[in-house]
Amino acid sequence: MSESPALPIYMRRSGFDPIPELSQIRDKEGVTRVSNMFGLDIDVYVITRFADVREVLGDSARFSNARQVGRPRPAGAQDISEEELSRMRAGNLLLFDPPEHTRLRRMLTPEFTMRRMRRLEPRIKEIVAEHLDAMEAAGPTVDLVSAFALPVPSLVICELLGVPYEDRDDFQRRTSKSLDLSLPVEERVAVQLESRAYMAELVARAQADPGEDLLGMLIREHGDDLSTDELIGTAGLLLLAGHETTSNMLGIGTLALLRHPDQLDLLRKEPERINAAVEELLRWLSIVHSGTFKFTTTDVELSGTTIPKDSLVACALPTANRDPALVPDPDRLDIGRGELGHVAFGHGVHHCLGAPLARMEMHIAFPALFERFPGLREADPPAEFRSFNIVYGLTSFQVAW
Repeated sequence: MSESPALPIYMRRSGFDPIPELSQIRDKEGVTRVSNMFGLDIDVYVITRFADVREVLGDSARFSNARQVGRPRPAGAQDISEEELSRMRAGNLLLFDPPEHTRLRRMLTPEFTMRRMRRLEPRIKEIVAEHLDAMEAAGPTVDLVSAFALPVPSLVICELLGVPYEDRDDFQRRTSKSLDLSLPVEERVAVQLESRAYMAELVARAQADPGEDLLGMLIREHGDDLSTDELIGTAGLLLLAGHETTSNMLGIGTLALLRHPDQLDLLRKEPERINAAVEELLRWLSIVHSGTFKFTTTDVELSGTTIPKDSLVACALPTANRDPALVPDPDRLDIGRGELGHVAFGHGVHHCLGAPLARMEMHIAFPALFERFPGLREADPPAEFRSFNIVYGLTSFQVAW
């Protein structure tokens, strides 16, 4: 795996693990200041301890997602007007604080309750079974990422939102590029504008003829409260987050279980442990490196370090979730721990809206995969981890049975 010096320390991994240097920072000082890369000439305070990360994520008054004071533009994004930037931010829950964030989220929350998600359960089971059938027909060696881990959540979120599944290759390409921090900023900005244009077309169609999907519901029930730009931004965020995160959990989570056969054997013998297994995989893998950056609105002290007002803050979720203060022997994968209060889905007002959907997909997909292929194993070439991405995971993963 490439460990380029251009990769910020809070994104560096060694296989499944955060790099040792990051864990050492957590165990010694807790907070460190680093120079950020990717064209931003600004220092970032990296928060590594579980308690501190929860404090940051839980306090939107002192740690703002929306504050733009002193936020420099990356080279390559200088030509976009403030008006266009404002339109691109509209509807993106991750870029707002209460009360604006509260207004947007309140319209979406009813659609992502566990009760609503259970209505999707039969269809998710069908989608999983269809892809397992296709794997079996194509096997006995396939790339689990392209055959199962990526298409299952993609189809689910497409059906939920009302996005044509036949468009998936294009939106997956754009999503992959927009999250790939190894690409030039100009290229990432270009695909973000492409994505926005695509969502604008979908929103226009849905406004003309609202369907029974989530986008249609938003237009019917909240069309007077949401601007067109907000509809575009909200739908775009849900589409991106709805397939990118869960697909990477399915891929790298399967690899983690195969490389820990004692844990996989325990899950097979006691399938009722699936809820705890999913929570432990979420904690242990922490595929979202840091979530969104935050700006301090006042001077703040964390773990004895004073962070000045208007400073940029990044939460290192992998080290927080492996903090000995959270669980004993935190670097060990142990599905016997039971469900935990990890921060893999964030915490506070920005706790992941789609967490119930992601959990349901994993609760269905992991057992179905291992039941269908009891002899599932890694094949050559070895699984390839991806480093320069906002969401950690695998680019490819050959399996056989």
